[in-house]
Amino acid sequence: MLSSKDVVEVTEPASHQVDDEHEQDAPRDHGIWSRDRFCGALAYNFVGFILPALYGTLSKLWVANINSSLVVTVDSYTYIGVVAEVINEGLPRAAWVIIGDKSSRSLSSRIELTQTLVLFQSIMGLVVSVIILGAAKQFAAGFVPEEVRRASLTYVRISSFSVFSAAVEVAVTNAARALDHPDVPFLISATRFAINIILDLLIISRFHVGTSKPTVNMQAAIRLGCDFAAAFAGLAYFAIIVFRLHRKTSGIQSVPVTRPSLRALKVLLRPGILTFVESAVRNTFYLWLVSNIVSMGADYATAWGIFNTIRWGLVMVPVQTLEATSNAFTGHRWGQWRSEVGTQVHKAKATWKQVRDITTPAITATAIALAVEVPLCIFLSLFGCKPFAHYLSDSDSVASITAHMWRTIDWCYIFYALCTELATILLATVPRWYLYQSLVSNMLYVLPWAIVCQTAHLSSTDAWSYHAFVFGGSLVFSFFDVLLFVTLWVWKLRRGTLNFDKVRLV
Repeated sequence: MLSSKDVVEVTEPASHQVDDEHEQDAPRDHGIWSRDRFCGALAYNFVGFILPALYGTLSKLWVANINSSLVVTVDSYTYIGVVAEVINEGLPRAAWVIIGDKSSRSLSSRIELTQTLVLFQSIMGLVVSVIILGAAKQFAAGFVPEEVRRASLTYVRISSFSVFSAAVEVAVTNAARALDHPDVPFLISATRFAINIILDLLIISRFHVGTSKPTVNMQAAIRLGCDFAAAFAGLAYFAIIVFRLHRKTSGIQSVPVTRPSLRALKVLLRPGILTFVESAVRNTFYLWLVSNIVSMGADYATAWGIFNTIRWGLVMVPVQTLEATSNAFTGHRWGQWRSEVGTQVHKAKATWKQVRDITTPAITATAIALAVEVPLCIFLSLFGCKPFAHYLSDSDSVASITAHMWRTIDWCYIFYALCTELATILLATVPRWYLYQSLVSNMLYVLPWAIVCQTAHLSSTDAWSYHAFVFGGSLVFSFFDVLLFVTLWVWKLRRGTLNFDKVRLV
């Protein structure tokens, strides 16, 4: 038996007998568009991300029709979502390296890990929602311009429970993707989009039914209700899938009924704490900078919100789609390699062929991202940004500020796309290294600039000169940061000096 400190080298895949339970998790369809193949998962994930992005854009159009001065209020929903990200990028991102490992873990253990993840995240989401509800005034003071702060309090209180629905949704979607079921997030997005559009058309659009005057709080209530309906519809559908998988497994051999457990939570916590710390640091700095942006006044804050709508509504959809797909398949291949070299070893040498095989999903995603983002950024800079901003804000000033923001740093998002896809190599294999690269970027670049922005007594006329260096510069810095860490990852893996955790089974 190999010691856990031994360095091993495997040049060919080990020939071993796969047990019956693992066979149940084997690819069901060898077609290229099957959901357990890269192209099929990519298609499912694209729809899963494009629908929320479309609704996020449409919701601002509805609010613009109600009162264009309250468009900035809708951004409080986004900033509540940033708070939710701190918990949603903790344990759920451990799904790629833990639940995504279908070579070393049995299907029943992966299901148990999934159930534990969903339960834990639901509890965390509920707790954070209650905290935001109780601190609505303080939250609005930090992230809503003073001109519309009083009118936005109810909106913030209603939206606070979106953290709970998001926690359930993200746990289910990440686990489902790791189990090769991207149809679950597809269902969640389709359900939310359909119900949202129908209710918005009936209640708050220009063509709404009845004589009551639509309000921004109606839009918040509709959005929250649809978030919950979609999250729990996805949870129910996923529960049916899990039940069917368990029944198939039980038909071959006696398998105990799985349920959430403390032991499974401990397995998830080991990488989950690393991703939680990474997210907490990154999003804390982001919200700190956003509070500085909000203090610049309503026009500047509205322009920033519209800038984010363009960024998250169009630019990020291909990036997020490719990231989710790359994470799942990199996790699968890493788990397969770990199974070949031994699940209890901490170091092992990999051949160039094995390194290439592990990183192929991320490299493919990087190439696709580059091909998509370059023409998209050019198109938005030349044609789409200023008219869209003017339509949402009904303000020449806001439209000009938004267009200036976009044209200043649009090229930086090409680096962001490349950085995000390459970082999946670290996240889905050795999350500790993902934390390291993020800390380097945030501590060495973002923190100093955040301090400068806070102490420089900025005004709305000169603020973007500084904010552009923070937001745009950090994307470029992060690309070279991630590239350095991925290069070191490859070098150490080839030499057999890369430390990784042993596979802890449930």
